Amino acid sequence: MTERERFIKALRREPIEGHCPTFELVFFLTLESIGMIHPAQMAFGQWNQMSKSEQKKHFEYQAESYIRIAEKYHHSAIFVHPNPGGIDGAVRLLEAIREKSGDKYYTMMHGDPTFAMPDGDSMFDFTARMYEDEDGLKAEAQRNMEHALAFGEEMAKHKGLLDGFCLCSDYCFNVNPYFTPDMFSEYITPYLHDVIKGYHDQGFYSIKHTDGNIMPIVDQMVQCHPDALHSLDPQGGVDLAEIKRLYGDKVALCGNVNCGLLQTGTDEEVIADVRRSLRDGMNGWGYIFCTSNCAYTGMELERYELMNRIWWEEGIYK
Repeated sequence: MTERERFIKALRREPIEGHCPTFELVFFLTLESIGMIHPAQMAFGQWNQMSKSEQKKHFEYQAESYIRIAEKYHHSAIFVHPNPGGIDGAVRLLEAIREKSGDKYYTMMHGDPTFAMPDGDSMFDFTARMYEDEDGLKAEAQRNMEHALAFGEEMAKHKGLLDGFCLCSDYCFNVNPYFTPDMFSEYITPYLHDVIKGYHDQGFYSIKHTDGNIMPIVDQMVQCHPDALHSLDPQGGVDLAEIKRLYGDKVALCGNVNCGLLQTGTDEEVIADVRRSLRDGMNGWGYIFCTSNCAYTGMELERYELMNRIWWEEGIYK
């Protein structure tokens, strides 16, 4: 079984032999881990001046970075950040990954057209629009969804390069969602449902990511039929065992290792939290092991590697 096949079985909530699959939404510690710059952190001020052969070498470098991290930490999936972006950038990067690794890894990229909770600079204006410009905001949401599906349609023409999209709009604070359940049903749910259905029709899997306390809106998210939910944030009060009990027969689950403990906890606390996540997530099938966010800049590499080692030793279906 390839890592890609293992990952897809988890998304389908099918039995797996051997290791529970793992990946990270982003692994920003590439320079420290393998001596290579993460592709999303690379800048190309002279991209349009480069020859095609020089551009190709940059995509090969990015592909090598993704693959080496996946190999080192036994990841089953690679989340790509095409740089430069667009259809051309995505296709060329994915081609380089497939040329180097074949079909070994599941590949995905960002593809969420739904509104995320606004930042502090725009929160007042966005909130006012939900009350004062309902039609305009819904028209914008529809356009965003159509644009995302048009991108998906173009990617679908390149058979075998991309397996799915990860929908990364964040909806929640740690204490509660930014959107009330009623607002979520107006401004998010219809478009989330339709974009996931559209991706499925195009042949792609969909993983829905959001940090924070999803509990007041998780039922609506599940009703949109994503293949998996990520990140199941314990710092937002999300209990993996409870989510598994409520929705484990409907959707695969990814994550739940507490990033706060990875940052500031003791080694003993990290180990205990990893074991808790494995115990609660692997009960049954349909679980993908990972952090409750990502391996972000500033995380201590040795903490991630401690987490990964415990998974490698203990995250095995028997």
